[in-house]
Amino acid sequence: MRALRNIRRAMLAATAALLAASPALAGPVTLKVNPVDDDGRVTLGDVFDNAGSAANVVIASRSGPSVVFEAGQLQGLALRSGLQWSNPQGLRRVVVRQGSAAPATGGNLQTASAARAGATLEVLTYARSLSAGDVIQPEDVSWTTVQSHMAAGGAPSDAEQVIGLSARRALRAGSAVAVRDLTSPQVIARNDMVEVAFISGGVRLTITGRATRNAAMGEPVPVLNLQSNRTIDAVATGPGQAVTGPGAQMARANPTQFASR
Repeated sequence: MRALRNIRRAMLAATAALLAASPALAGPVTLKVNPVDDDGRVTLGDVFDNAGSAANVVIASRSGPSVVFEAGQLQGLALRSGLQWSNPQGLRRVVVRQGSAAPATGGNLQTASAARAGATLEVLTYARSLSAGDVIQPEDVSWTTVQSHMAAGGAPSDAEQVIGLSARRALRAGSAVAVRDLTSPQVIARNDMVEVAFISGGVRLTITGRATRNAAMGEPVPVLNLQSNRTIDAVATGPGQAVTGPGAQMARANPTQFASR
């Protein structure tokens, strides 16, 4: 019996040590109405009320006027430290701004803030300067509050709309993202050897030639047939791939769907 009691004591001690080493479970937390940070180090305490001992856990570094979290991403970061956020408002993103910034809206990008006097908008901006041809990565864009007159026409409503696209021209850090400045990444370079397909009524014929210009998916690319020395008007559908004939118009309108066929 004494041995059994000793085993039980040892198990209880081990359990207590394990609990002490685990993140403190602060239970449900509430998103702050105006999440801000003052030093560029975004912590759980900057984002949530009642974060308890996890308040000082750093979850991001802010290099610009704001940092944006996808709601699911923020839930995962909180859970790692034992915090539970149920996202009762169904927010898509949460924006944390520097302490001197204008009041935030709890991260809900679908607000009426732009309708107020002296309207400002939360727009996607470039986090760094880009050169023509650079492909947009997630860290290259961030949400920033600007005066409404500075918002670009055709501004994207979601970062996913531009990630993976390529800059048509040099773009300056801090400027608003406009879809017109971006294009699909180049898949064919001038002088590349390209397989051109002619597809009609279930018949597929191919010929290989040399591209005479650069092209992104869905863009026209003249291809020189080295045997006949004639140029074929085609549309780029992927790296080293193009289509001509009846399929060219479809490929130009929806290159991604065409390429997956």
